[in-house]
Formats: sequence, C-alpha cells, structure tokens
Amino acid sequence: MQLATLTTFLLAFGALFSIVNPLSGAFIFFGATRELDPRVRAQVSRWVAIYSFCIVSVSLYVGAYVLSFFGVSIPVLRVAGGIVVAAAGWRMLNEPDATEQRRSETPSPRSIDVPPSRLAFYPLTMPLTTGPGTISVAISLGANRPRGFHASSLEFFVETLAAVALLSILVYLFYRNSARLAGLMGVTGTTIVVRLSAFLLFCIGIQVLWNGAAELLGSLPLSPAGES
Repeated sequence: MQLATLTTFLLAFGALFSIVNPLSGAFIFFGATRELDPRVRAQVSRWVAIYSFCIVSVSLYVGAYVLSFFGVSIPVLRVAGGIVVAAAGWRMLNEPDATEQRRSETPSPRSIDVPPSRLAFYPLTMPLTTGPGTISVAISLGANRPRGFHASSLEFFVETLAAVALLSILVYLFYRNSARLAGLMGVTGTTIVVRLSAFLLFCIGIQVLWNGAAELLGSLPLSPAGES
C-alpha cells in the first residue's frame, strides 16, 4: 500500500516538475521582472506560486469535466496553448537586451501601481509557468484516478495534492531567489540563460502545438481507397 502511494506521488511530481521546470523558469521570471523592486518581485513570486497551485489542482481534479462541459478536447487545448506559449517565447527571444551603459543609467528598481496579484497571473503564471502542457499533464493524471469514494481515492487525492504543493513551494523558492541566481550567473550568463530559456519555451510551444495538431489530424476519417 505504501509503495503504491509513493509511486503515485513520484509519478505526479516527476511529470509536473519536468514540464514546469521552475529552475529554468526562474530566469524567465527574472527577465520579465528585473525592473521591479525586490519587495514587489517577492510578492509577485508568491502569487505565481499560489496561482500555479490553484491551476494545477483544478486541472488535476476537475479539468476533464470542465473541458467536456465546454466541448473542448485536449488536442484542441494543446494547439491553442501551444500557440500562446510559442508566441510568448518568441516575444521574449526578440526583446532588446539592455547594455551595461543603459543599466548604469537606469534608476533604482521601480514599484508599480498594478497589484502584484494581478501582475502575477498573466503571463507569468499562465502560460509561462503553468501553461497548456502542464494543464494537459494534470488532466491526464486526474483521468487515471480511482473511481468512487474509498481508501485508494483518498490516497490518490492526498498524494497528488502533496506533489502539487511541493511543486508550488519550489516555484516560489526559485522565483523569489531569481535575482540571486542571476547574480551567481553574472550579467552575461543571465542574458545567455534567459535567451536560451526563451528559445526552449518557444520550442516547447511548438512541440505542444504539434502534438495537438498530430492528434487532431490522426482523428480525421480516412477516405476509402480508390474513392475519387
């Protein structure tokens, strides 16, 4: 029983961690928030973690029912989400990088009038942290849960919820300390990592788009041989 429970936890956490990848996401987060005051950035990182927990949890437990209610299939979700992720990666990949001279001329980090809770959702949480790939993985995990209300269902709920909570904590820790990680990498190293992360994000978006398109094309009825 304990081995099965541990397997469920490791499966959920491994699948979600591999697609979210908060370490590389921290550099993207820092690239998008480098002009913010450190205190504001810390608040934004906390809200990103909270939103990520909510999005993954909802996708895990009720995502399949929501898609079914609106008549949206997972392949369509992947196609639409892949376009959004690829567009975000392309935009970050082509953003002009500030030079050392411009950085020295820039005043101290600024605060913003927008509440951190609003700034954190789009695009930092959705789709950059928990995008369509994460949602589709969570929905797939939730679709395999035990049916009915018994001990195995409770164990599945507790273990998957623990996996999502651990993932959200890691997102918060990496994002909150993104400036420190960037400092360890240096200016040049941070620029390189941000550009590589943006390129990987663009590639992930294309891959998600292709996976959804391939499933949609594979579901098309084939014409009988010889039919004109």
